[in-house]
Amino acid sequence: MQSYLYSGFAKATLTGSFSQPYLFITIKRAYLKKIMIVNVTLILIIATTITSLVAFNNQSVIDKLIFYPPAVSQRKEWYRFFSCGLIHANIPHLIFNMYALYLFGSGQNYLDVDGIKHNSGVESFFVEVFGKAGYLLYFVMYAGAVGISLLPTYSKNKENYYYRSLGASGGVSAVVFAKIVMDPIMGIGLIFIPVFIAGFLFGIIYLLISYQLDKSNTKTINHSAHIWGSVFGVVYIIALCQISGKYPLLNQLVEQIKNMRLDQIISFGRN
Repeated sequence: MQSYLYSGFAKATLTGSFSQPYLFITIKRAYLKKIMIVNVTLILIIATTITSLVAFNNQSVIDKLIFYPPAVSQRKEWYRFFSCGLIHANIPHLIFNMYALYLFGSGQNYLDVDGIKHNSGVESFFVEVFGKAGYLLYFVMYAGAVGISLLPTYSKNKENYYYRSLGASGGVSAVVFAKIVMDPIMGIGLIFIPVFIAGFLFGIIYLLISYQLDKSNTKTINHSAHIWGSVFGVVYIIALCQISGKYPLLNQLVEQIKNMRLDQIISFGRN
């Protein structure tokens, strides 16, 4: 199965018991159709896209929603931790984030052993494991990551009147890394370059590069939000499954990596 990542495309190699996570969940398809009545991912994309498009031509909207640390520390406008995720710097920035959210949130499918198509996105996982409450839990992960990923940024820039940040990258990173936890051997590569590495290795490399870029004090991209959004997504989905006892996600993660074949570490081509 192939899917296209925001910075490239991913190849999901869902073969074997531990690389097909939903084989562990014995929920009838008829029941799933009843509870999959909402697509939170689509709602987030629509709301973010509309708000961003409006803001592109309205500076007052940007000023009201953007993450501006002094406005939080002095005027207690805490909502900015979350409202900034609804606006973006430009069209490529918006497309980049929304496509990644769609792809990993609800845009992937796989065929089970009976040839039945299942959605393997993160939202679907939450609903299958936690029922209707999964919609809320999924939204909390996304929104929580948008806000929490900005805490280190806020700490460093409380009195920085020149600092502003916007975009949904913290929340999107949480969804992407939650998917990596679900399918750690899913191959991920860069666009137009048909070389894939296992998702968990891609995640490690991504975090290391983001850390180095963050240390370089790049002003145009908030790499810190990417890092902490990713970490939040990993911790959130594992903790939720462990505490609830509804799904052995951590054990599955370990088993998939432990039983990984050499050709799943790195592969070439689109098939």
